[in-house]
Amino acid sequence: MRKIILLITCMFGISVFSQIKVLKNESLVEIGKDNSVGLYKKEDKFTVNYQDLNTANLNTIRSFSFQNLNGDVAGLYKLIMDGFISTPDENVVLELPNDIIELHYEKNYGQQTMQFIQVINKNRKYIGKSQFLNQKQVEKIFGRTNGKYTMYDKPASINPAATKGAANTASTATPASGGAKKKSRK
Repeated sequence: MRKIILLITCMFGISVFSQIKVLKNESLVEIGKDNSVGLYKKEDKFTVNYQDLNTANLNTIRSFSFQNLNGDVAGLYKLIMDGFISTPDENVVLELPNDIIELHYEKNYGQQTMQFIQVINKNRKYIGKSQFLNQKQVEKIFGRTNGKYTMYDKPASINPAATKGAANTASTATPASGGAKKKSRK
């Protein structure tokens, strides 16, 4: 009987003084991914992750985020696809709350491709570049091939009291005119 009471006491003592807690896993949903570029959704915020080819360490993963207030995700997708149809003369420049994103178009092996160029924290000293993406890869990243693009406009479950008075930090995805002109390698 003493052994049973001692065993129960030890088990209770271990559970009371444990240091590891299980936290609620926040829902991060993958919209689409191709190689090292992916689009993810968390509540009402969309994030593009990519492997930075502009660094010596190829394990560097960079990201930029924005909210989908005025259909910005669909607008970004349309803007990118329009660039495949009619190639812009200069980079298309987008201003996000924290970063500047340039859409750089270039022909590689006779095929039109697009690359994200990120000016990190709006400081021209720190620039990240994604891999070059063709039209099919962009469709896959934006969830057009797997049907997940329907998640763009799904409302997130947010406490309305928590968002009152919050600053609007979303991009309108309107390109600025006259981006930096880059010569393409042919």
